[in-house]
Amino acid sequence: MQSFTLPGVPAGLEWRLEPVEWAAGNDGGLTIRAGARTDLFIDPKDGVRQDAAPAALFVPPDRSFMLWARVTVEFASTYDAGVLHLRLADDRWAKLCFEYSPQGEPMVVSVVNRGVSDDCNSVVVPGKTAWLRVSQGEKATAFHYSLDGTRWSFVRSFALGSLDGLRAGFSSQSPTGNGCRSEFTEIHYRAGFPRDIRSGE
Repeated sequence: MQSFTLPGVPAGLEWRLEPVEWAAGNDGGLTIRAGARTDLFIDPKDGVRQDAAPAALFVPPDRSFMLWARVTVEFASTYDAGVLHLRLADDRWAKLCFEYSPQGEPMVVSVVNRGVSDDCNSVVVPGKTAWLRVSQGEKATAFHYSLDGTRWSFVRSFALGSLDGLRAGFSSQSPTGNGCRSEFTEIHYRAGFPRDIRSGE
């Protein structure tokens, strides 16, 4: 599939895995419909690998950058999610998710994979919309979420190691369900890294 562009993204995006359906809207947004039983996860218990979630990725032009978007998910099944994704290799990646919990609550979830997946549930966010932001520095990575796209709350920080070949972008998943539609709007990219990751500023 040919690459495509979005106004808020500084480089062309390419599908690593194609979704069931997708659309780049006139508003600069991106909609991704993942198919049934689509996930990205390497289970630390037994090493079982799931790698079927569609992802549109681009190569950031800056070593330090922030990527954020308003994420709206049509939740139906457990673990349905809209995702901001950072990827270096099949076993080295990270994702920040707006995900449907087993308790039937939308929540912010992060997964960092360095060989196997380190999975962390963060906070419940009422409704079907949240803002997600991934920030990549020279060494460290930081995840934040927001309720309004202006005030950011800290989720976690970590390091992925060498950043050669890093790609960033958007994904949707439906690990237990029949599919999930995720919409990414008000997409922004900016060079640089937060001054204070704890406050999000």
